[in-house]
Parts: sequence; structure tokens; C-alpha cells
Amino acid sequence: MPRAVRYDQYGSVDVLYIADVAEPAPAADEIVVEVVGAGLNPGEGKVREGLMHAVWPATFPSGQGSDFAGRVVAVGGGAVGAPAIGAEVIGFTNRRAAQADYVAVPADQVTPKPAAVDWDVAGSLFVAGTTAYASVRAVGAESGETVVVSAAAGGVGSLAVQLLRRQDVRVLAVAGEANHDWLASLGAVPISYDGGVESVEERIREAAPHGVDAFIDAYGDGYVELAVKLGVAPVRINTIADFPAAQKYGTKNDGGMTAARAEVLAELAALIAEGELNVAISATYPIEEVREAYKALAGPHSRGKIVLRMR
Repeated sequence: MPRAVRYDQYGSVDVLYIADVAEPAPAADEIVVEVVGAGLNPGEGKVREGLMHAVWPATFPSGQGSDFAGRVVAVGGGAVGAPAIGAEVIGFTNRRAAQADYVAVPADQVTPKPAAVDWDVAGSLFVAGTTAYASVRAVGAESGETVVVSAAAGGVGSLAVQLLRRQDVRVLAVAGEANHDWLASLGAVPISYDGGVESVEERIREAAPHGVDAFIDAYGDGYVELAVKLGVAPVRINTIADFPAAQKYGTKNDGGMTAARAEVLAELAALIAEGELNVAISATYPIEEVREAYKALAGPHSRGKIVLRMR
């Protein structure tokens, strides 16, 4: 019997369970994908806890997950240009349904998975990849400029670092010291977050005595205020973690939905296949261990992505 992650009320990871469900049938414009891997994202925990109810209310029983990669097993009769049955694809769903054995999505929400992109990377690409892509575009960084990225070792931050470096941007990457060598290998200048925002400010000013041109905040908790204090123009600050601060200071808050297109997924997947981007996978869990996976996601900051494996 096909399985899917479910919860019937808002709450901690304890409300999560694995349900037996029917295999979905595709609507006319849809395909059904047998999921191999599905990435986890911090926003899913906030939705499940009810913290985003005013924006994204849940309908119970609710599923989870946006990112997935797998193989096409059914195609709707009107799905023009859909991949063939058996095709390996990377995709996304807007229905909180990726963490399951099967997912039905419109055919234009998938792109072919390059053979050189492994399943864990493919299954965790959508949210982090499109959010990093949108964040980099939002701040308009140019060659030779200096840009700060907070939470730089995370799924979004590490991809933003690499996309900026491909544009010959100098990147100051705020992260824990355990990830400094890795970030340096990506071409960034690591900045420790030890001591809080005031200490980070001192380190940034030392590393960039001529100032900072733009700021991508993937952490929140005072980093938008820090960017303003550093003299960065609000139009060149993007936060995906502190929407009240964005409203207060007039900064941007472009996230994954700004770039939620299969074409963007295809572009990112091609860069990964060519060795131009690296997606770090910190851990994988079988679907039955979804609670443990989300506990790990909420624990001490890890590098890159956590992935649920269905098979």
C-alpha cells in the first residue's frame, strides 16, 4: 500500500505519522511520479506547528513536502509535452504532498533529472535552489562587489554563496566555524557567528573595510538590522527569514515562489551535473523515520540538506 506523511492537527514532530493511502491518478494535465527522495525544509515545520496559519492554513489531514525526485509512472491524457513513463525527473508540488511514495503534479512542474545528479541532491533541490536563485537575483550583485550571506552553510545559504561566486562576487559567509573550511573551499570568506550579531558586525567590518554592497539573510534574528547598520541600501537586502524586518526597513523578501519554475530547476540541475554547484547532503532517513529527520533539521545547524528516502 502506498505511504504518505500526514498530520491531523498542528503540533510538534509528534503529530506526524505514516498513512496508507491510495495511489493518485493523474488529472488531464498531470503526471504521477513514484518518489525516490524528498527534501526537508524549515518552513514545513513552521507550517506544521501552526506558525504560518494566517498565510498558509493547513487543511487536515495534511501532507508535507514540496521537493521531490523520482520516476514517472502515469501521464494524464491532456498533459502536453509531459515526460514519458519511466523518465527520471526533478520536481515540486504546491500541495504539501512530496513526502510520499507517489505524487501527482502538473506536467510543467517537473524537469528531466540529469544522470550525473544523484537522487538525494535531486530530491532536495527545489526549495533551497529556487530560494537561493531568487535571493541572488533580488540583490543584483555584480562582479567585484562584496555580499554578505547569513546561515551560509545551510541549504539556501550555501547555494547562494556558490551562485554569487560564479558571478565573481566576493562573499562573506556567516556560519559556524565547523563549516569554515568548506565555505572557504567554495571561494567564500568565512565569518564566525560566535558572540552574536554585534561580534559579527565587527568581523564583517574588518573583512570589508570599504563596505558591503548587498546582503542575503537566510537566518533572521537581527541580520536585516545589521545589514541596514552596515549601510546596505534596503533595495539590496533580501531576507527569507525575517518578514517583519523586511516590512519595517523596506527590504526585499524574495523567496522560492519568486523562481518556482521548472526552467529554474533545469538550470540549477545542469550546473550541478556540470560540477558548477554543490548541494551538500547532511543526512538521509527512510520515510518511516520522518520524526527523527525533522528533529535533526531543528537541531544544531548542519551543512546542507536532509532528505527522506522512499526507496
